[in-house]
Amino acid sequence: MGIIVQKFGGTSVGNGERMRNVAGIIERTLARQPVIAVVSAMSGTTKSEGTTSLLLAAADAARQGAPFARELELLEQNHFKALGDSVRDGAIRDEAKQFVTDELTRLKSFLDAISVIRELSPRSQDNVLAVGEKLSARILTAVLNDRGVKAVFTDLAHVISNDETTVNPAFFRRLQGQLGEKCRPRAGEVPVVTGFFGMVPGGLLAAVGRGYTDFTTAMIAAGLGREQVDELQVWKEVDGIYTADPRKVPSARVLSSISPAEAAELTYFGSEVLHPFTMERVVSANVPIRIKNSFRPEAEGTVIAATPAEKAGRITAVTVKRGVTVLTITSNRMYNAYGFLSRVFSALAEHGVVVDLVSTSEVSISCTIERLSEPERVRTALGEFGTVELTPGHAILAIVGEGMKLATGTAGKMFSTLGAAGVNIEMISQGASEINISCVVKEEQAVAGLNAVHDAFFTAA
Repeated sequence: MGIIVQKFGGTSVGNGERMRNVAGIIERTLARQPVIAVVSAMSGTTKSEGTTSLLLAAADAARQGAPFARELELLEQNHFKALGDSVRDGAIRDEAKQFVTDELTRLKSFLDAISVIRELSPRSQDNVLAVGEKLSARILTAVLNDRGVKAVFTDLAHVISNDETTVNPAFFRRLQGQLGEKCRPRAGEVPVVTGFFGMVPGGLLAAVGRGYTDFTTAMIAAGLGREQVDELQVWKEVDGIYTADPRKVPSARVLSSISPAEAAELTYFGSEVLHPFTMERVVSANVPIRIKNSFRPEAEGTVIAATPAEKAGRITAVTVKRGVTVLTITSNRMYNAYGFLSRVFSALAEHGVVVDLVSTSEVSISCTIERLSEPERVRTALGEFGTVELTPGHAILAIVGEGMKLATGTAGKMFSTLGAAGVNIEMISQGASEINISCVVKEEQAVAGLNAVHDAFFTAA
């Protein structure tokens, strides 16, 4: 049997009870085939109390010369309690507790140095972030050892060579081979791996973002390849990928399977599926991904893998991306003006504005943007091109499905459904991949539109 690579998020390992639950999942899987376990830092009851948030807050306080003792105290309390609640053997527990103490002592010294120089470089921030995954991986190792499982703590913080200076596809290809080899199970052992994978040139958060643990797991699986890995499992607090957000659409149901392209589209349009880098690496290695619920391990979950030819008209899911602003530039100079669009998008790029959808006419261009922190600066920068209008309070509603490439009338059904529900459509776009159709609606109408479209495509299915 091939290896199962399992990734457990911060919620899944958020306290001692959950650590025991995860250890049980690993133990049951190990009875059938080899396992590699990758863990995120422990989460908290609120996001601000999670380990990564506390570490970032402590680092920022140190940079400003402010106190950070409270953050370190909370980190110690949370991890000591998790150990006390999950490890019965005193010697195993004390050894892991000493590891936590040593790591936090080193962290304090490092933060003291930052508070003196008042500077937090990307590399320094990575050093701080690494502590979170080290602590959770070491505690889970202790929990597994306490159950008689031969688990080994595997720290990836020093895998990347200091000679690496550029983050590009070649860098990640080299790195995944190194990670795969370092994490390969040997002699019946379970490597318990830190989700943090080293000092990335320019900083890990800048290169990958907060979802870097998913990416670490993907690179390990891709580095070992399909001939050695049967499946990559991402354990979350949901049963899998749904036809729509079940918190907003009561009739939404779990999908048994989905294609990588569909999963990528859903991620882009607001569904919390996986970090997009994750799918890119694993799909290139032809390793299936399964999303499972760590609190309901008996559920089959959703498999992300290449699928047979789709049935015509099949819609996989409906999703909404909220918090969108519509930017419209109107100018008579646009008509037949060479390079007009290029200059507009260059100006947007200079201000770090990410564009989702674009619609043009002879005298205007409209696009959707998000995370607009300085709207007046953007308005001023674009004013040379024409009259600029920024309209917040919108959402992108999208349907996604490989089967749309083989069907006619799908867009008409979507738009007529929204019209019947009294939802006004302000922009329309179909992706070049032909597997999504998107439209822009008022944010207050987004949930109503989401439910109406989902009912239209899935109630009779």
